[in-house]
Amino acid sequence: MSTVKELVKNHTAEKALFQRRLWVAISIIALLILTLIGRLIFLQVIEHKRYTTLSNENQFTLLPIVPPRGLIYDRHGVLLAANNPIFNLTLTPIKVKNISATIVDLQTVLTISNDDLAYFYKQLKQNGRFNPIILKAKLSPDEMARFYVNQYRFNGVRIDAELVRYYPQGNSFVSALGYVGRINVDELKKVNPQNYLGSNYIGKLGIEKFYENELHGTVGYQQVETDANGQIVRVLQRKPPISGRDLHLSLDSTLQLAAANALAGERGAVVALDPKTGRILALVSAPGYDPNPFVFGISASNYTQLRDSPDRPLYNRAIRGQYPLASTIKPFSAIAALYYNAVTPDWTVFDNGFYTLPNGAHTYRCWRWKQHGHGRVYMSRAITVSCDTYFYQVANILGITRLGNVLKLFGYGEKTGLDVGEELPGLVPTPEWKLKTKGEKWYLGDTIVVGIGQGYLLTTPLQMAHSVAGISMRGQLYQPSMVDYQILANGDKMMMQSVALPPIQLSSDSWDLVIDAMHNVIVSGEGTAHNSFGITPYSVAAKTGTGQVFSTFGRDIDNKGKPKHLQDNSSFIAFAPIENPKIALAVVIENGNHGAPRVARQVMDAFFNEAENALPPPPTP
Repeated sequence: MSTVKELVKNHTAEKALFQRRLWVAISIIALLILTLIGRLIFLQVIEHKRYTTLSNENQFTLLPIVPPRGLIYDRHGVLLAANNPIFNLTLTPIKVKNISATIVDLQTVLTISNDDLAYFYKQLKQNGRFNPIILKAKLSPDEMARFYVNQYRFNGVRIDAELVRYYPQGNSFVSALGYVGRINVDELKKVNPQNYLGSNYIGKLGIEKFYENELHGTVGYQQVETDANGQIVRVLQRKPPISGRDLHLSLDSTLQLAAANALAGERGAVVALDPKTGRILALVSAPGYDPNPFVFGISASNYTQLRDSPDRPLYNRAIRGQYPLASTIKPFSAIAALYYNAVTPDWTVFDNGFYTLPNGAHTYRCWRWKQHGHGRVYMSRAITVSCDTYFYQVANILGITRLGNVLKLFGYGEKTGLDVGEELPGLVPTPEWKLKTKGEKWYLGDTIVVGIGQGYLLTTPLQMAHSVAGISMRGQLYQPSMVDYQILANGDKMMMQSVALPPIQLSSDSWDLVIDAMHNVIVSGEGTAHNSFGITPYSVAAKTGTGQVFSTFGRDIDNKGKPKHLQDNSSFIAFAPIENPKIALAVVIENGNHGAPRVARQVMDAFFNEAENALPPPPTP
């Protein structure tokens, strides 16, 4: 009986048990749902701003890759402009909540100067908030170590490596190379801004500026995923940059250094070139200055010191210095007379030390007026002894228009087109120019003084070297240039072609006459450079010049009686060897008291010693 009862189910109890279990399950599920809802509310409402920021920061970023700037070498392969690695502290504004507070905090770790801050805030205005901006450049190893220890405190701040310009030779080459410096707003407007993303530097002067497009290269990019701290998690895509082209210049570093050493202690310039191509061999302005501080931004005090120096080291005298041509004009005056058949080679003048215009009251003195002049002179001797009286009369016969026309054929009065930029054109004056600029008419006396290279006539040392190269090549001139060839990104060599200018037509006898007379300037006992330049193992044709910077108004005052800054400028043009010209040069020394021939001799000796003895190029530091 009991067995039958046990087999009978208790439905009421089972139902109650099921309901209890159901409620327990419903309670657990409800609790889980409430927990999930609470978590969603916490994430989506309470922590919405924080996680949105984290989501935005852990994003895909397109970063520019700055191309390595092209290197610059001399003709022997000596490195003149290098790229050195440095490490910069950068800040990405979009990743920093409070820039000012972050900088104040950083200053407890690193020394950040006012100049650093000024440059940072200037770049912040230019570049916006998405690109990293340099806060402190060129960190030392100690500074890097101190930052890395504290890096966890500074989200959006990191150390980036970059290559920056360095000039191993210092101030000896700045007149030709120029320098690069930090890019500014005006410069960004003149270039493709997309190609300068991430770039901090641009060519400011010289070769660096003229060939900026070739040297800069093409920017690359990489698409990366970064975390909340701005660190790269992975690189998704990369387009490599195209490096800037390497430039191989025609400059001879041995000759450049020789010219710089010869000018030591003087204010002046030396320009030497190859007459057969127009390639520049040396281009020096003295005194020079070290371009390396300009790369990072020279301090205001140091710049002021350079700017206000009475020696004007920032002034490139080789291409911007405008000086009287002085007596170096006399070979060109003779060529003008022969070009127009104004006088014959054997036409003579008796020089007693003075020249007076017909019906004129003013007396024009020859430089030998105290020694009663040069006596009887003809064209060749007039060049050799530098007779002012002879060329006063040649200028009178020619007139300013014809004399000026021939000077312009030799490149005076206009830019030569040298691939350095910044050059000035000098001045070949005309009656129209004087009336326009000074409101005065042209007088015959103006023509007379131009005939000996004084008056309004102005020229640059570059033009002087260019013109004497034209004489050496008997009328064939080439546009001056600095680059021999470029190395393209694929390694190919792109040669730069010389540009021949229209030749100056003159008889062979006329060229012989002028060149022989210039040769006698050196070898003849009465030549004006016989003692100051001296006899050489190579043949030289030359002409001296003395440019007056202070009028004595007829008083008997020589250079020894004047302060240094009022003494005459000394100039010298020459080429060698005469039978096969390899070098033409011009030297100008301000207040130089006839020192230019000495400098020219040192430069020419250095050139021929190197050529004949095959001296190795100087080592690259």
